[in-house]
Amino acid sequence: MPHPTAFAHFTAGARDTVPMLVGAAPFGMIFGALVGTAQLAPWQGQLMSLGVFAGSSQFIAVGLMAGLASSLVIWLATLIVNLRHMLYAAALLPHVQHLPSHWRWLLGFLLTDETFAVVDSYYRQHPQAALGHWYFLGSGLSMYANWQVWTLVGLAFGAVFPQLQTLGLDFAMVVTFIAIVVPQLARVPHLGAALAAGSVAYALKGLPFKLGLMAAVVVGVGVGMGLTRLRARVDTEGAAT
Repeated sequence: MPHPTAFAHFTAGARDTVPMLVGAAPFGMIFGALVGTAQLAPWQGQLMSLGVFAGSSQFIAVGLMAGLASSLVIWLATLIVNLRHMLYAAALLPHVQHLPSHWRWLLGFLLTDETFAVVDSYYRQHPQAALGHWYFLGSGLSMYANWQVWTLVGLAFGAVFPQLQTLGLDFAMVVTFIAIVVPQLARVPHLGAALAAGSVAYALKGLPFKLGLMAAVVVGVGVGMGLTRLRARVDTEGAAT
C-alpha cells in the first residue's frame, strides 16, 4: 500500500472541513451584508476578510464602527476576542514546532475555531503524522477561500437587500460554534475555560461595547492556560515518581 502523499493529506484536510464550510457560509454572508452599516466601502469589507480572517473579531469591529467607537476600543476588543487562539496554538504547537518559521506563520494565520476543531481531532488520532501540516494547510486554506467567497456574496446581496441580516441566517453561526465547542469539553482545561468564560459573560452581559464578552474571553483564556499548565506539571511529577 503506497504511503499517503502531501497532496493526499492536503485534500483530506479540505474534505474533513466541509461541514464547517457549510456552517460558516451564512456567517460570512451576513458579515458582508453588515459591512454597509459601518459606513465601509465594499472593498474595505473584503480587505478585512482577506487580512484579518477572524469572523468574531470582524463582526465586533463592524458593530463598534457602526456605533462610532474609537480606534483604541476597536483594537482592544478584537485583540481580546482573539486571545482564545492562544489556547488553540498551545494545543497544536507540539505538532508543528519542528516546522520552519514560514510554515508556522502561515498555519498560525489560517488558524480559526473551525480549523482548530478539525486539525485537533486529526492530531489526536494521528499524533505522529509526519505530513500532518499538509492536512492543517488543506483545512485552513479551504476555510480561508470559503470565507472570502461568502463575504463577497454578502457584500453583493447586502447592496441589493439591505435587510439580509434579519433573515435568521445567523443561527447557523450558533450551531457551528456548538459543534466546535462540545467535543472539546471532554478535556478538563477546556471545560474549565468554558465554564469560567460562560459565567463571566452572563454576569457582565449588561456592560456596553461588548466589555462583558471581552472580560469573559480574558478569564476563559487565563483559566484554560492555568489548568493546562497545572495538568502538565502533575503529569511531569507523576512520571518522575
